[in-house]
Amino acid sequence: MKFKKFILLLIPSLFFFSCNTSNVNYMQDIDQKATEMALVKQKSTLQSGDQLVITVMATDIDVVKPFNQNYSSGQMLQGQISGNVPPTSTSLPTSSGPTYIVDENGDIDFPVLGKINTKGITLDEFKTVLNQKLTRYIKDPSLSVKLNNFKVSLMGEVARPGEYVMSDGKATLMSALGMAGDLTIYGNRNDVLLVRTVDGKMEKARIDLTRSDFIDSPYYQLKQGDVIYVSPNKTRQTASKFGPQTAIYISVASILVTILALVIKK
Repeated sequence: MKFKKFILLLIPSLFFFSCNTSNVNYMQDIDQKATEMALVKQKSTLQSGDQLVITVMATDIDVVKPFNQNYSSGQMLQGQISGNVPPTSTSLPTSSGPTYIVDENGDIDFPVLGKINTKGITLDEFKTVLNQKLTRYIKDPSLSVKLNNFKVSLMGEVARPGEYVMSDGKATLMSALGMAGDLTIYGNRNDVLLVRTVDGKMEKARIDLTRSDFIDSPYYQLKQGDVIYVSPNKTRQTASKFGPQTAIYISVASILVTILALVIKK
């Protein structure tokens, strides 16, 4: 009789341990934040190696031709996207147009205007600077400025790991995770690693997604080349120690225990 009770208690225990996972809720303390809190938006500045697609437009097409040199409508700069990213990915395609690469000094060499420095300014700020310079030569110029190779990499416990490209040059940590299909059930939401390179120096930050304070950090707004790694939680780590067949063994054991309990009951 005691053995029978032991078997019946063993069945739910097996089920509990095989299905146990860590807390998966994000920003659990968001309600503790002041409702009138103003979020500090971190600005992503242009970096060496950035590829700027710049197209100058105006009413008189002939006037803007010198500022759109070495380009024809058939040209396209292809961005590199990891093969791990499926066709249904929300990654945006790269843009076509006259392309300028920011050099190690933060400069681009623009037709007629010469060298223009981009160091320490955002894409929108650069657009304003360029527009002001063009007004010396063009009446009411219209500008299209896009960052062609803004990419971030997502690795580890996300649904679709890979390299993602955003042609508008804007991305937050949460939007990037959304593009990658969110963390898997085995992702450690308390310890997300972000690796960033700024002016040749590497920065590393550990982010706890279960708390809302990361929104105010300089790592919420992503920058060009950021790498995000989601480490596995304890459930995944424990399962990996026993091998990929552990779940199957537990299921088989549960079935056998159930059958055994039914036999004993009879």
